Amino acid sequence: MSIPDPPSGILDAQILDPEPDAERLAAFQHLAKCRENSGKKIIVASADALSHPAPAPLQLASSLLHLRTGQECAPDSLQQQFLAAGLEQVSQVHARQQFARRGGILDVFPTQAVDPLRLEFFDLQLDSLREFDLDSQTSIRRLDHAELILTSPVMENRICDWLFEADTIIALEEGIKNADMIFTDSPSGGALMVEAYGTPFAHFNAGDFVLQEAQQGTVFHHINQWLAEQWTIYIAAGSEGERERFRELSGTQLPESNYRFLDLSIPEGFVLRSAKMAVLSLGELLGRPQPSGGNNRLRRLEKVRSHAAATELDQLNEGDLVVHADYGIGRFRGLTNGENGEEELSIEYRHESTLHVPIDHSHLISRYVGVGGKTPALSRLGDGRWGKVRKSAETAIMDYAARLLRTHAERDSKHGYAHPADSRWMWEFENSFPFTETADQAQAISETKADMESSQPMDRLICGDVGFGKTEVAIRAAFKAVTGGSQVAILVPTTVLAEQHWRTFRERMSDFPIRIDLLSRFRKLSEITDTIRGVAEGSVDIVIGTHRLLSGDIVFHNLGLAIVDEEQRFGVKHKEQFKERFHQVDLLSLSATPIPRTLYLSLMGVRDMSTIDTPPPNRIPVHTSVCSYDERVIRDCIRRELERGGQVFFLHNRVQSIEIIRKRLLELVPEARILIGHGQMAREDLEDVMHTFVEGKADVLLSTTIIESGIDIPNANTIMIDRADRFGLADLYQLRGRVGRADRRAYAILMLPRDQVSTGDAKKRVSAIKQYTALGSGFKIAMRDLEIRGAGNLLGTKQSGHIAAVGFDLYCQLLRQSVEQLSGHKVRRRVDVVFRAGFIVFSESRYQEADDEKLPAYFPAEYIQDSKARVAAYREMASLTSLEELHAFESRLKDRYGPIPRPTRNLIKVTRLRFEATMASVETVEIRGDRLMVQRNGGFLMVDNRQFPRLRSKHPSSMLSEAIEWLESLNRP
Repeated sequence: MSIPDPPSGILDAQILDPEPDAERLAAFQHLAKCRENSGKKIIVASADALSHPAPAPLQLASSLLHLRTGQECAPDSLQQQFLAAGLEQVSQVHARQQFARRGGILDVFPTQAVDPLRLEFFDLQLDSLREFDLDSQTSIRRLDHAELILTSPVMENRICDWLFEADTIIALEEGIKNADMIFTDSPSGGALMVEAYGTPFAHFNAGDFVLQEAQQGTVFHHINQWLAEQWTIYIAAGSEGERERFRELSGTQLPESNYRFLDLSIPEGFVLRSAKMAVLSLGELLGRPQPSGGNNRLRRLEKVRSHAAATELDQLNEGDLVVHADYGIGRFRGLTNGENGEEELSIEYRHESTLHVPIDHSHLISRYVGVGGKTPALSRLGDGRWGKVRKSAETAIMDYAARLLRTHAERDSKHGYAHPADSRWMWEFENSFPFTETADQAQAISETKADMESSQPMDRLICGDVGFGKTEVAIRAAFKAVTGGSQVAILVPTTVLAEQHWRTFRERMSDFPIRIDLLSRFRKLSEITDTIRGVAEGSVDIVIGTHRLLSGDIVFHNLGLAIVDEEQRFGVKHKEQFKERFHQVDLLSLSATPIPRTLYLSLMGVRDMSTIDTPPPNRIPVHTSVCSYDERVIRDCIRRELERGGQVFFLHNRVQSIEIIRKRLLELVPEARILIGHGQMAREDLEDVMHTFVEGKADVLLSTTIIESGIDIPNANTIMIDRADRFGLADLYQLRGRVGRADRRAYAILMLPRDQVSTGDAKKRVSAIKQYTALGSGFKIAMRDLEIRGAGNLLGTKQSGHIAAVGFDLYCQLLRQSVEQLSGHKVRRRVDVVFRAGFIVFSESRYQEADDEKLPAYFPAEYIQDSKARVAAYREMASLTSLEELHAFESRLKDRYGPIPRPTRNLIKVTRLRFEATMASVETVEIRGDRLMVQRNGGFLMVDNRQFPRLRSKHPSSMLSEAIEWLESLNRP
């Protein structure tokens, strides 16, 4: 196991809302358990991790709360324990050290846990223990037992004070300064201290293919020499493809019986001479960079899915702008009780007029989200303008959908080049990928390859956040095209990005005879001439460049695939040139701006898109801190990053004073090499600055927000943002995304003026930023804002105007209906059947428990206690479009709130009745006495001599069931 490094410690006094270091606590907990068990253990840790304060085993044990299914445990008592430990009680858990109580269910997110826990009780017994997903709030796995650290234990010891036993071997890597000081005064008993040395192959440069023919003899000579001396040889390989490649290269020189594969990836190998053991990194031997093999499970994937059920985005807060499908844009003023006692949503319109919407019609209301951040004017009730605005949007959306369908049909009618199926080389290449593909990344690769094998020209868009793996999709597509016999052109917006892609592609394909060239002003004229000639002759397989690739003197020998990266940054003129130049070849576009899933679903069938919204599993979350502006913090942060060989972004968004900041930074850290970059510089000068920084020839990049986010600089892992209060949450999210691309901890420091940390109106901004750093609902809102920008980029200026007019959610609903209608598919509309039955009571305040002639149908306040969550449940139920969705909704209710009470079961039955009526094209259903009055196409449905269907039962629940059965019979063949 490994012990994660501690946080830097330089911000401890300044952080306003520290996130507990869950990974280290989990590691300490595991270590304490390991100590109790016999058997061999290998622990990997840095000197920093061993010497940093840590809790002693006994003190850690006293902080644990042990839970097991079936044990006697009162939820009230547990709730008091949580409060006494300082946990925050909330309506919905969205961060560590929070808990929520809903009847017999307790949700809690303990300090050290990867995922939050859901405890379900039956009376005083713990009936079920489950982990649940923070975004969807649904259970993901059952547990038999769990251990909770409710409070952060006191860190007053060091791990090395209690970890080492008499038979411990302490292996020290070469180059650790004063490493023996770590263990001075440690009660390590008879521990043997040895040194871990680099392998004899460590002198090769990074990226060298060590096992090439000229050097194979040296490598296998060393290994066989170790074997002759009875050494144990381990070869760390992270993928089956790497193992297969090593077997091929070693052949008879090194039979597999002489070594063992380890299923992990490490950056470089090492030897323990005293223990006669060698661990070789196969990635190092093959010349490929390897991620460090940490405990990936503890690095929780920060999934960002806009379709997650019951998130805070779906909940309406008082003061929110909303859109009513029939009445327009208003302001939500909360829940009120109407004249008949039923709960209603109150919406304020222009001239202080108010609309009261029954809670079971809440699906007609959605939060208003526009494009560009402008606040729209409120609609006026009864003036007819909203109807015209909506009609105009519907017409424009229908035209837009028709144009997309026409373009799609034209492309399908053309014949392009069908690339062959995957070859053996493709299999080897894919298996050499040193990381694990995320599910949506794998799907994007599969969809792209399927398009390429089709005879119709591909036109696919890959959308996803920066660093989520879009480039790997492009690399696989390019490799498939080249091994199938065609050339590839890769178009990027800047020379810096072109050079970075050139290096990435060459590194990934270094084992294969593929020529990859770069067209860039940073290259010599003779090299550019040679590249252009090679492209024309066919000796260049892949060429990477800016819009220079569109010039008339670039003639391809056999172009089969064009890849456009950062597609959203090219202008209309260049996009038209793409279409003209690449109209008969496969086109793959990559966009670094994520788009909302609702838009993605609306465009299915008319625009080939793949979305990647999950970060890679080796991504360590960026440690985000909020502090007041403090020059000591600035100095310490920069020096700390430089000491570990890294680089720093310092963001100051005012060109007028940026030179003053540079001089002050030089006074604070005189040893730092500082560059300046801003939007008023000439484009080529700005590219020169970025090129110098990417090359590692400067330590600090002092810039405005103009510096492009698409550039991948794994060595830059600290970003300091001056006046963070002047940025929106989405901007902060994007800026923070510039760091954290490597497998080491990255830091984002958001700095505010001292007087704004605790006083004035800016406290609201600080509160929002604190919420953002916790990756709670503020993070989701930031992502939502970012996605809407992506929607604007994808749809264009004209459609963005209609999004602003009717709101994004209604726009997507209308777009989806238009696409389905024009495609000839059955339009999936929300259920809108009028249902009347005098015995059904939809309001909790009007229902009397003793009245047997009435049937309650609602979400009881005792069942869903939070009013916003109750409104969200009504809205979600009303937005369902199929029985399958209804069953899934019912399962989620049971999971989140426990056994479904009678009124809610009845409400689900009423919803099912409406579904059956909709499927039978029925508009109105009424139960009057024992008669079932069903209206379709303006007339009533009759049976036997023009009689209304009669219900046999007199009991309300049975009458409802009979009505459902009768409607169901209309849908049978």
